[in-house]
Amino acid sequence: MSANAVDGSLRRVVGIVALLNLGYFGAEFAVALAIGSVSLFADSVDFLEDASVNLLILIALGWSLKARARVGMGLAAILLVPALATLWALWSKFQLPAPPAPLPLTATGLGAMLVNFSCAMLLVRFRHHSGSLTRAAFLSARNDVLANIAIIIAGAATAITHAAWPDMVVGAGIMLMNADAAREVWQAARSEHREAAGPRA
Repeated sequence: MSANAVDGSLRRVVGIVALLNLGYFGAEFAVALAIGSVSLFADSVDFLEDASVNLLILIALGWSLKARARVGMGLAAILLVPALATLWALWSKFQLPAPPAPLPLTATGLGAMLVNFSCAMLLVRFRHHSGSLTRAAFLSARNDVLANIAIIIAGAATAITHAAWPDMVVGAGIMLMNADAAREVWQAARSEHREAAGPRA
């Protein structure tokens, strides 16, 4: 397949992924607010972040290596947004540690897992194309599948314990995963930037 054909396929995939993420953000955010779930709140903000990342990738495709590297560094900063939002949600939950309703928590987590798994499968063959940009999108989708499995487990644990801590622990875990993904994307973007700059005289 030619480079132009690959770029065309990637643009279509990234566009689909952006729409899927934006759509589920609204659904998950509404449930998170309704049941007071930290983990769903963190994950919904992450869906919005993923939609933004993929839209930026769509805009930056075809740019020079140096320009893509700069966008990649910006994406690394964006990946930290859900972590900061989760810190705020965790603090709020500590003030009033009421457990979320387990059934909506589990069902919404399952729906999120299906959406993120679909996005990861769409992006997997492009994860090494266009450097840190598509790596950011793939890493985010892959990590989100793991986070959603944890949310489902938290729902079951909440049903058993009737406590707020399973939801809070998973929310904190999602925060740490996003921070690690930001680190990986930053490193990849820095490497690309050095490559684009070439050897110094």
